[in-house]
Amino acid sequence: EKIRIEIISLGLTESRVTLDETIQQLFVECRLYNFLAEETPLSLPKPTSGQRIHYNYSNVIYVDKANNRARREYLKSMLLKPDLHTESLRFTVVSDPPEDEQDLECEDMGFAYVSLREIFQKQRDVIEQDIDVFDSQDDSAVIGKLKVTVEALHALRSVYEECKDD
Repeated sequence: EKIRIEIISLGLTESRVTLDETIQQLFVECRLYNFLAEETPLSLPKPTSGQRIHYNYSNVIYVDKANNRARREYLKSMLLKPDLHTESLRFTVVSDPPEDEQDLECEDMGFAYVSLREIFQKQRDVIEQDIDVFDSQDDSAVIGKLKVTVEALHALRSVYEECKDD
């Protein structure tokens, strides 16, 4: 009764992000609809083109009936009434200002998505898969690849069985 998310690594393509000298440290935030945002505990130095930075960060979102009814209801509604804006986990690559420039804000560089609905439809978890990171300023431009694992199938099946029982 849980969804396990792993943020493994990030690689950047030649883009405004790799060319911008002021962007030095990056961390990744993961958000499930409006419930939960988790971020990698460390921001890491921006990788050069062709290199990857490794977060090896893992997190679990519990969706058991007893303690997490709201999350469970959300998963139910997502399976029953598809809506592109709510069915995906959203990963945000964020620029973390250097220690000596704390007046700068954290800034969203790009977004990547994993569709929970698709995991359910294909009956397959996403395991160590590279997903496109789209530029926050131009969502048609890909600025890199984020390697992630999302294990949600078991929880989604359980929620779906519950839907059939209701």
